[in-house]
Amino acid sequence: MDERDDTGDADANDGRHETVNERWDRNWNELLQELRVIQTGTQIITGFLLAAVFQSRFSELDDFQLAVYLVLVVTSILTTALALAPVSLHRRLFRRRVKGKIVAYTSRFAQLALVGVGITMAGIGLLIFDIVLGRAWGVGVALGILAIVVVVWVVVPLVARRHTSRVEG
Repeated sequence: MDERDDTGDADANDGRHETVNERWDRNWNELLQELRVIQTGTQIITGFLLAAVFQSRFSELDDFQLAVYLVLVVTSILTTALALAPVSLHRRLFRRRVKGKIVAYTSRFAQLALVGVGITMAGIGLLIFDIVLGRAWGVGVALGILAIVVVVWVVVPLVARRHTSRVEG
């Protein structure tokens, strides 16, 4: 960030009175809190999916359900990897004075992990409703979940961002 004023404040207009390094540290800590939620959720979902194969009814899945299940396993594992990637990034770049880069990459990893979580949630809805109520219900529920995820994770933040008069770093 090159927004410093004469006092060393990262942004004299934000009311925070923090240096650039303090801002990066705060941003990093905020991202870590978000990642803790994503990591826990993706690990639980992945564990659930991996255990499902050992259930007695698993052999009753048709080809479509089996394909959805396998896509969900891959998506869930990749999402978990994305959510854990900042740990490796931080370890490799620790004490290299590149906290801004770490924060920027971690933010991207978190966004990609959220996409994976959304896809996985919709897929789980698809699979469960397909098994219990039929294909039409499964597809409908999956589309409904995706619509809700897009609205609350994309549209609402974009609208809120437009209505925010001050950008926070």
